[in-house]
Amino acid sequence: MATGTPGGEIAHGYPHLDTVRASLTALYRRLSHDTVSTFNASVLPIDVAFDDAEDLHLGVQRVARAMVRHLRLPDARMVVSFRTMEHAAHVELAAGPEYFIELNERFRTHRKDIGAALAHEVMHVYLHRLDLAFPGTRDNEILTDTATAYLGAGWLLLDAYREHGPFSQKLGYLTPEEFGYVLALRAEFFGEDPSPWFTSPQAYDAYTAGRSRARQEARRPPLAAAGWAAGRRYARARRAAHDAQRTAPDREYGFAFEGPGPQRVSFPCPACLQRIRVPVRGRLQARCGLCHTLLDCDT
Repeated sequence: MATGTPGGEIAHGYPHLDTVRASLTALYRRLSHDTVSTFNASVLPIDVAFDDAEDLHLGVQRVARAMVRHLRLPDARMVVSFRTMEHAAHVELAAGPEYFIELNERFRTHRKDIGAALAHEVMHVYLHRLDLAFPGTRDNEILTDTATAYLGAGWLLLDAYREHGPFSQKLGYLTPEEFGYVLALRAEFFGEDPSPWFTSPQAYDAYTAGRSRARQEARRPPLAAAGWAAGRRYARARRAAHDAQRTAPDREYGFAFEGPGPQRVSFPCPACLQRIRVPVRGRLQARCGLCHTLLDCDT
């Protein structure tokens, strides 16, 4: 189920960030690094281009097939229809191979965003087949948005975000900045920059804001790229924790110390957000066992 807020107030910031991070970790755990790595190419704008001259129903089926191909669901068939409803779209999750997707009537005349709505709904099918879900509608929808963005189709959801005077629109449960954050993590992991594809200026601004947040997290101690002030804070906490069995995670940076005996520090991987545990012994390299990212640390 995709939500939409045409004309309504749009939330900003990072209110769902804990669930977004948990979603990324769950995605890697369920798929593995090798499978995630196969999604190195995003859905391209040409795959979902849709003008007024194209037959509506044929065009919708074409775009749905593009999403099915992207997610490698060759035996899944999407049957798409339109109806008046509160939400942007809805999919009936059954045993398959046919899945029935309903789009809001407004997409008959707002064809540009059909690809975004279908990306979210087809991801529901993908996660359903993986048997990957979070309890509760809200968290499960955040998981779906996060997976859509990280696996290469979610830039469409962010590009559907627009604010022009009295008109506003956003698809999905994540805020624009949270979409930007996930897309920035994807861009860093795959070396793929989605910014040339944005047609909405507000979407580009949200992406750059999320990218800034992601880059800040890549400079948190004990990562070697941490700045001077963060490093000093880490060093003070390390000294204070020397004789402790365990410390609570630092509220800003997330690191935590463990003992007794040889002191260890745990911290979230900046790529997949799984916690990594390493010995406290100065400069070292650590490889995340989940996403295989090699990290330079100064513990």
